Amino acid sequence: MNRRRAAALAAALASLFVLAPAQAQGDYPTKPVKIIVPFPPGGTSDVMGRLIAEELSKQFGQTFIVDNKGGAGGAIGTEQAAKSPADGYTLLLSGIGSNAVIHGFASPRPNYTEADFVHISQLAAGPNVLVVHPSFPAKNFKEFVAWVKANPGKFSYGQVSASSGHLTTEYLKQTAGLDMVGIPYKGGGPALSDVLANQIPGMFTNQDAVLPHVRSGKVRALVVTSAERNPLYPEVPTVAESGYPGFTAVSWTGLSAPRGTPKAIVDKLEAAMIKAFSDPATRARLEANGFVVVASKSVDYTRFVASEVARWTQVIRAGGLKSE
Repeated sequence: MNRRRAAALAAALASLFVLAPAQAQGDYPTKPVKIIVPFPPGGTSDVMGRLIAEELSKQFGQTFIVDNKGGAGGAIGTEQAAKSPADGYTLLLSGIGSNAVIHGFASPRPNYTEADFVHISQLAAGPNVLVVHPSFPAKNFKEFVAWVKANPGKFSYGQVSASSGHLTTEYLKQTAGLDMVGIPYKGGGPALSDVLANQIPGMFTNQDAVLPHVRSGKVRALVVTSAERNPLYPEVPTVAESGYPGFTAVSWTGLSAPRGTPKAIVDKLEAAMIKAFSDPATRARLEANGFVVVASKSVDYTRFVASEVARWTQVIRAGGLKSE
């Protein structure tokens, strides 16, 4: 009997150890959750992170806090997230720069790979827009390509190293066989300021950053890089419809977590993201700035990130690009 009781007690204790984590996951979250945004406050990534935090806080009745950890093109904060406990209480605002482009450069290599994450849901994507100063002779994208081909090496553009705009320009150069010269800038803001001042003729930049200047006529938008026309740029054609089928290059963000985060927690966060960003009012907030809401499932976001790593690694290597 003593042996039977001992065995029964051991079985009961074992079931408690199994049950406790399951119950904890079922009750998730029971304390504040940190979302690392690997860029400084004030930019598009920060806005996206705070929107996610706001929506998840509403749904779960628990605080989701944005923690800005900028530096090294997003690598510092992303590495911190990769090395955090996989318990669902540290999440990451993932994006094209720190979760795709960065892996294409030979040096410096980040201290993490995408295998260190579980990608929960892609939030949104936005195209890059090719803008030029109104004095530039090309009035549309077809004329732009013709002008650049007739004047090799004469079109200079604002280039922020390893940015989405930089990679998009390089991708177009390779696709269309264009010879253009990048002028290095520390950030997109100073580069755009020089386009506005006609110090350089143009550049690719994010649709939300340049929209007010396009509307005011201070710059001319020639083309967008999404697969379809953007609702806020209805008259601006895509690269794909302008003679280069299949060309797409968008900036994107989503929610990710350290590898090993329990599936039950990932599933809850995935469902919450899809619910939050399927709401018409919430979608409208993003669409007002030219973003296309995605709100994907984890399996789809994971597949998408892998395809983006492969795409931009190929572009970087073909162009012999270096991270500055």
